[in-house]
Amino acid sequence: MAGPQFTGIIDEAGEELWNSGRPGARDGYVLENGNLLICWADEVLEYNTKKEVVFSYKRAEKSMELGTAVRFQNGNTMITESGTKPRIIEVDTNGKVVKSVPLLPETDNVHMQTRMARKLENGNYLVPHLLAFAVKEYDSNGKVIRSFRTDLEDLGGKADENWPFTAIRLKNGNTLITLTHGNKVIEMDSEGKVTWKVDNADLEGNPLADPCGAQRLPNGNTVIASYGAKEGVKLLELDKHKNKVWSYSGHNVHHFQILTTNGKPLLGKPLK
Repeated sequence: MAGPQFTGIIDEAGEELWNSGRPGARDGYVLENGNLLICWADEVLEYNTKKEVVFSYKRAEKSMELGTAVRFQNGNTMITESGTKPRIIEVDTNGKVVKSVPLLPETDNVHMQTRMARKLENGNYLVPHLLAFAVKEYDSNGKVIRSFRTDLEDLGGKADENWPFTAIRLKNGNTLITLTHGNKVIEMDSEGKVTWKVDNADLEGNPLADPCGAQRLPNGNTVIASYGAKEGVKLLELDKHKNKVWSYSGHNVHHFQILTTNGKPLLGKPLK
């Protein structure tokens, strides 16, 4: 769990198992070797099981904001850097930049340029740009080859402030997208058509408040972080029919990784 009050691991009973000692993280992964890779706005750190820092990367300029960090099989780490020259970087195990891909967020507002970017199996990058109302797919050189608009009329247009935050390419080729101020989560096909949508009109108690993180589980259910919730549900799991399966009402959650379900570890690459 990466959140404003707590960054660490919570067990299925809601108890704290591991605490980074530093709240306010934006993204994080438990790696295959058991280490934790965590992204804060100013640095990315990897902790081993003894809570020792074994990898670090600090932002190049104080005005920059780091948004996410993802570890690849070759040991490199992908990081988003927002700033005067927003980009995706890939750094090696020593923190040296080995690849830089420019981004087009359509705004100089550093905080609102981008969030949860992911690298696709074809080598492209899937990047949400909040104020551009678009999830853009870039090739490895930074060329936009596809754009998924989130200001569509049937979603309420720009007036609904459907800022894309997390974008996840699913196994069926669709893309799952959280829309923060729009309080929606949608799934789009390869042509940018909405094939699934959930908002507070579908749910009892209006639990979606600034949904940021999301994860599609192997059983097809979707877990959503309600980052802006003042009280009540902070994380909830929905099935494909929008029925609530499970919820968590403890710490606020920015992003997260579901590690186990009913005591059984989730296998494979997490779709988050």
